[in-house]
Amino acid sequence: MDRNSILGILLIAAVLIVWGIIQSPSKVERAAEQQIIDSLSRARDQQLQEPVPLPEEDRTLTEEGMPGAGASKDSTELIGEYGVFAGAAEGEDRIYSIENELIRLEVSAQGGRPYSAELKEYRTFNQEPVILFQGDSNRFGLNFYHQNRPIATNNLFFQSIGSATEKVVTGSTDSLTMRLVVDENSYIEYHYILEPQDYMVDFRIVLVGMQDVIDGSATLLDIDWEINANQQEQLKKNENQYTTIYFRHFQEDVDFLNPRSNKGEQQESIPTQVEWVAFKNQFFSSILIAEESFSNALVRSTLVPEDDEYLKNFRAELGLPYNRAPLETINLKMFYGPNKFNLLRQYGEYELEDLVSVGRNIIRWINQYVIIPIFDWLSRFIGNYGIIILLLTIIIKIALLPLTYRSYLSQARMRVLKPQIDELTKKYPKGKEMERQQATMALYKKAGISPMGGCLPMLLQFPILFAMFRFFPTSIELRQEGFLWAKDLSTYDAILSWDAQIPIISSIYGNHISLFTLLMTVSTILSMKMNDTSGSSQQMPGMKTMMYIMPVMFMFILNNFSAGLTYYYFLANIITIGQNYLFKQFINEKEILRKIEARKAKPVKKSKFQQRLEEMSRQQQQTAKRVPRKK
Repeated sequence: MDRNSILGILLIAAVLIVWGIIQSPSKVERAAEQQIIDSLSRARDQQLQEPVPLPEEDRTLTEEGMPGAGASKDSTELIGEYGVFAGAAEGEDRIYSIENELIRLEVSAQGGRPYSAELKEYRTFNQEPVILFQGDSNRFGLNFYHQNRPIATNNLFFQSIGSATEKVVTGSTDSLTMRLVVDENSYIEYHYILEPQDYMVDFRIVLVGMQDVIDGSATLLDIDWEINANQQEQLKKNENQYTTIYFRHFQEDVDFLNPRSNKGEQQESIPTQVEWVAFKNQFFSSILIAEESFSNALVRSTLVPEDDEYLKNFRAELGLPYNRAPLETINLKMFYGPNKFNLLRQYGEYELEDLVSVGRNIIRWINQYVIIPIFDWLSRFIGNYGIIILLLTIIIKIALLPLTYRSYLSQARMRVLKPQIDELTKKYPKGKEMERQQATMALYKKAGISPMGGCLPMLLQFPILFAMFRFFPTSIELRQEGFLWAKDLSTYDAILSWDAQIPIISSIYGNHISLFTLLMTVSTILSMKMNDTSGSSQQMPGMKTMMYIMPVMFMFILNNFSAGLTYYYFLANIITIGQNYLFKQFINEKEILRKIEARKAKPVKKSKFQQRLEEMSRQQQQTAKRVPRKK
């Protein structure tokens, strides 16, 4: 062995010795470990001397990780796994609660985490309490390393500090403090503070003396948050279309995972700062908000089997900045409440109202500044939401009356010109489509009619229709509000349903028939038939058939949608039919034809643009005549 090899071996040995010295526990840590071992031994000896009979339900549990005989680990194993946290690795799992007039939040001693959240003013479709999440399958805790050991506080037992197991609503602030004890100088506290008449919980993480417990390289603490979203509404498939994870980038827009994705699992890694993350159902949300911001995030949504009691499994891993101070407080907030637009707007700085799917761009503008204010204003005076939708429809149709009138007037002009259009069709048979089109456009120009005159006013009304499409299915105000035969305007109004699965029909149409959807379809076809100018079938073969197929397609699409939405479309169709009937009484089509003929007799005034085009055409023709042809 040469000199260099010997020197290398000595250097490696020196590094290993120094590393072992650095990693060996200090006297204080060895004393703490010995104290834990002694306390665990005394507790075990006391249990052996004074055996306590297990409850009946615990006697049947197996020893595979469940409470009961044989479940406890040896103290040496606990220290090897948890280090100085071994004393909190075992304990009694008790449930504590804080509440006000709106919510009841239960907190588990294991993990000190939110165990369940109940919304007192709401019920599920089968009239059970609305509980956003509940049970041991949900997780919430800090993840970090202690002496190279991974520590998850979700699995450790906290102690309640100055709080009773049950709380009584008194109209004052309710609070709860849960402490994870390392020793008398080192611990982690969770502070839950709930003000009266509020869905927002102030949540503070206080770390005392943890800078020497958490491994020295850590500048981030990870929050691991996971829940199983409970089904709240009647149709699971429909509710799942609005159930997903939302998050807001720091001082930027709100983003979300696609709730209608067919993928079993969706995941997105966000390397930049995030202000909040929301686990959103159709009408309710659980939101975790950082007063500063989370450093990064990883969010994941997983579909559960159709026959499962839950909708989806949500999980978020969030990075919290950690300054390693002897006393450090991290301020967060938890929102457990309804997706009500005006309620969420009260927390303006966080822009939580984006959780309500009211559309984007002009659709959002219409909903936010027109539809929702009118709807809320009517709700102040009227308690029946079927009447509110009726009045809302009337107000909107009155506002759109000038556009509707112009559309009908344009259609009336097209009707009186139909005989002349038919003559052009005979004059220019098949094979002369270009000449027929030019002659038709010349006729329209002489008559002073724009072929798009009837379409443009209708197109301008489309944003209203799309705004309603967004508004009604996500409007919690309609939830469990009945009208006529519809028991709940937020979901479908089935007048006939069946259990048998019919191929294709059950997957597309559903196992029920919604009456408002049928009425909407019939009224749409009737309205289209009344407004048909009878010229489209000749000018564009097949167009009339397509016009009548579209309402049937929408009948299949909207059969599972909100009854409030299809009720609105039905009302809009009926009012449009009534308006057109009145227009027909006041608009004299013979007078319209007389004016058109008088206009045709006048010379057509050419626009400057058209004059320039004709002048350019004449110049080109003259130039072509002067240039001699090559032989």
